[in-house]
Amino acid sequence: MEQYQKEFVDFMLDCNVLRFGDFTLKSGRKSPFFMNAGLYVTGSQLEKLGEYYAKAIHDRYGDDFDVIFGPAYKGIPIGVATVMAYSRLFGKEVRYCSNRKEAKDHGDAGILLGSPIKDGDRIVVVEDVTTSGKSMEETIPIVKAQGDVKIIGLMVSLNRCERGKGDKGALEEIKDLYGFETAAIVSMNEIVDYLVERNVIDDELKSRIDAYYAEYGIKG
Repeated sequence: MEQYQKEFVDFMLDCNVLRFGDFTLKSGRKSPFFMNAGLYVTGSQLEKLGEYYAKAIHDRYGDDFDVIFGPAYKGIPIGVATVMAYSRLFGKEVRYCSNRKEAKDHGDAGILLGSPIKDGDRIVVVEDVTTSGKSMEETIPIVKAQGDVKIIGLMVSLNRCERGKGDKGALEEIKDLYGFETAAIVSMNEIVDYLVERNVIDDELKSRIDAYYAEYGIKG
C-alpha cells in the first residue's frame, strides 16, 4: 500500500468509522467488520477524507476529468470535500455536482445540486462503499440524462472484497454492467494484512474474518 492508504486505514479507525465486532448488514450477512462513513462529522475529518479521495482519484484516473459527482446522500459531503482537496493538492479546479432525491420545481429547480453537467464533461463518481450496486442503478441514468457525457470511473473508500449479486465483487459487477472503471482507496484485504502486521487484529478476529470470506468472499 501507498503511505496515504496506510494513513487512511488509521484514520478510519481513529474516527470509529471502521469497527470490528459482530454486525448484521442490510444484506442479512453477519459480518465481523462494519464501515459507517456517516461518522465523518467534523471539519477536520471531512478535510482529511477529501484529501484521501483526491489522492486516490489522482493516482487511478489522473487529471483528465471535469466533474466529481457525489450521489445523495452520503456522496454529497464526500464530493464537496474531494473537489476542495483536489484544488488544494493538485491545483486543478473540478466542479462538484450531486442529485436530489426529489426534483425541485422552484428557485434552483431540477434534480441536480451544484454545477450543471454539460456535453463533453468527463465525470468521476464518488461513494462511501458499495455492496450491491443499487445506488448506481439510480445514479447512472441521472448523470447520463444530462447530455453527451463520459463517466470515467467510480471511487469508493472501501472495497469489501465480497460477492455482489453474483460471484463477482460489487465493483467488478458495476464495471461489467456500465463499462467504466471502478476503484477503492483501500481494500479490506489490504486493511487486514496491514492491521495483522501491526497486531491490531489478533488471531481470533483474523479467524472470524477468514471464515466470513470463505463464505462471502470473491472467488478466485
